[in-house]
Amino acid sequence: MKKLSIITFCSLAVAMLVSCGEDVKRTPGTVYMPDMAYSRAYETYADHSNLASAGIHYTNMPVAGTVARGEEMPYHLQNDSAGYSASNTITNPLTVWSVADSVESERMYLINCAICHGTALNGNGPLYKDGAGPYAAKPATLVGDPAIEAKGEGDYYHVQTYGKGQMGSYASQLNRKQRWMIARYIKQKQKKNGGTTATATTTDSTTAGSTMTKK
Repeated sequence: MKKLSIITFCSLAVAMLVSCGEDVKRTPGTVYMPDMAYSRAYETYADHSNLASAGIHYTNMPVAGTVARGEEMPYHLQNDSAGYSASNTITNPLTVWSVADSVESERMYLINCAICHGTALNGNGPLYKDGAGPYAAKPATLVGDPAIEAKGEGDYYHVQTYGKGQMGSYASQLNRKQRWMIARYIKQKQKKNGGTTATATTTDSTTAGSTMTKK
C-alpha cells in the first residue's frame, strides 16, 4: 500500500512537470473581434490623422448640424466688460410664455434667488434682512430701482451665468432655459410694479410650452 502511494505521487509529479513544458501553446489561435480584445486607446479629441496610414479611417468630430446636450440655447458673450455691456442687447429666446412657465419661473426664483433678493424682489432677503442678516451689503433691488429695471433680460441672464459683484455664478445650479425663465420672471414682476415690460407673448394655456429659438 505504501509503495502504491509513492508510485501515485511520483506519477502526479511527472505529469505536472510535463504540463509546464516550453512547447505548451498559451495564446489562442484566433481572436474573435480583435479590435475589442486589443483596443486602441486614443483621447477623444486627439489628432487621429496617423491612423489613416494603418488603414483606419476614423473621425472624432461631431456630426454636422447636430447640437450637443445642454447647447440648445447657445450663448456667445464672454465674462468681461465687453460681454456684460453687450448682454443688454440680447433677446430672450423664450418667445412664447405660458401660465405654467410663469409658475415654474417663480418657483425657481424663490429657490435660487429670493434668499438674497427677497420674495418681493426688493433686495431684502433673509441673508440681508434690513441689515441684520449675515450679509452686510444689500443685494440689488430688482423691482423698484429704475436703473435695474432699465436693463434687459439678457443682462439678467448674463449676471446669472457669470455672476457680478458679490453674486456668484448660477450656471451650475440652473441650466440655460431656467436662467432665461428667471430673467423673464423678473421682467414680469417689474411690469406689474409699473416698470418695463416683458417681451414675450403670453398665453393663458397651461399646457403650452416655451418655444426656443437660437440667438
